[in-house]
Amino acid sequence: MALIISDECINCDVCEPECPNGAISQGDDIYVINPSLCTECVGHHDKPQCMEVCPVDCISKDPVHAEEQAELYQKYLKLIG
Repeated sequence: MALIISDECINCDVCEPECPNGAISQGDDIYVINPSLCTECVGHHDKPQCMEVCPVDCISKDPVHAEEQAELYQKYLKLIG
């Protein structure tokens, strides 16, 4: 499942450089996560790094983009391929 950033985001700029897939970018008002690039850090780290560093805990799983661990790993393989 891809992650999503809620409107509680304070634009602190901490999450964007932590994303190994470049899935996080500045949106119109807050940072956004591209679900086609988000693997929840599968293949890179044990835990999603953006969630680890977010000071306001505004990043959560996006129920609209539900994916199993195996699907996230396949997406990771395509991204590095």
